[in-house]
Amino acid sequence: MIQATNIQKFYGDLQVLKKVDLTIKKGEIVSIVGASGAGKTTLLQILGTLDNMTNPKEGKLVVNGIDINGLNEKKLAKFRNQHIGFIFQFHQLLPEFTALENVCIPAFIAGTPKAEAEKRAQELLAFLGVDHRMDHKPNALSGGEQQRVAVARALINNPSVIFADEPSGNLDSNSAENLHQLFFELREKYGQTFVIVTHNKELADMADRKLTIVDGCLSA
Repeated sequence: MIQATNIQKFYGDLQVLKKVDLTIKKGEIVSIVGASGAGKTTLLQILGTLDNMTNPKEGKLVVNGIDINGLNEKKLAKFRNQHIGFIFQFHQLLPEFTALENVCIPAFIAGTPKAEAEKRAQELLAFLGVDHRMDHKPNALSGGEQQRVAVARALINNPSVIFADEPSGNLDSNSAENLHQLFFELREKYGQTFVIVTHNKELADMADRKLTIVDGCLSA
């Protein structure tokens, strides 16, 4: 599913990632932990194609059989929309749209007909237990409900892999526990691969594999 080789990232003279090698299998749930500033989010953003490695000639990133370094910006944006879903600590829902409309946005970008996109969105919101809130805007939803809507949005195009950056960091303990369990239910139902950056020890330990970043180096 994901094959990363010799991933390096510099910001000026500061090396944030040091020759990171990583293989993730389809359907695997992998957690990435480490101290603040260790490079967790930077690695997640590179794996998720939101950022670029500094050494594209020496490093390699293959996601779902596609060599990411070989894609131009237009093809990369299309690949990201079709193959990758994102869940962030802050849900990043658009406040002027309802829950249903927020979930549908990636599908609309992909060119999915409105009726088909809304049907898929309704199914996901029902599975996530928030279909009764689909006509509400984000400010009328609880934190846990907002994050479930964000999860539905990440799933709308049936992506191959979900990247989650501190997905429960802004939730109370009960909502966080429910969200953690949800990832495993989603894996069972939809076969998604999850790569999760987290400071939450319980979530990290639940994963199939827990990887640790220390000073830009990755270890099992």
